[in-house]
Amino acid sequence: MSAGAGQRPADRDGGISPAVVVHAPAEAALALELAGPAGVVLLSAPGAAGSLGPAWFLALVAAAAAARPGVPHLAVLDCADAPGHALAAIRAGLRAVVLAPCPAFAAVAGAAAECGAAVWPTRPPALDLGRLDLGKPGGRAKLAGWL
Repeated sequence: MSAGAGQRPADRDGGISPAVVVHAPAEAALALELAGPAGVVLLSAPGAAGSLGPAWFLALVAAAAAARPGVPHLAVLDCADAPGHALAAIRAGLRAVVLAPCPAFAAVAGAAAECGAAVWPTRPPALDLGRLDLGKPGGRAKLAGWL
């Protein structure tokens, strides 16, 4: 969750807010716009921590949040099965990461908890915005329906 974004929109156990996979700031901004006060989980593509890194994902989310201030959101970076990427993401400021079960999972989860972050063993159900044409009413309607 970004600072000043309001209440945390998702608890992995409670599944309060829906998740969307975002690939660009414009997708994330539209998700924030349509989610409104209910909030949304902004999820990276699978394994994005290894290819794009936490700084890129945080910048994407920050740009979207600047365009739609005040909307609750939680940025979640998928780290595949790479505990080093998960630790780097938490160090960079992400409050939640996806880390596939691996020998270091418990240690990473413990370190994350000390920082107030969460480590999820699986990706939540999510609508991949890269597969929609958000410039057309049908794409926007599908996103709005998901949220």
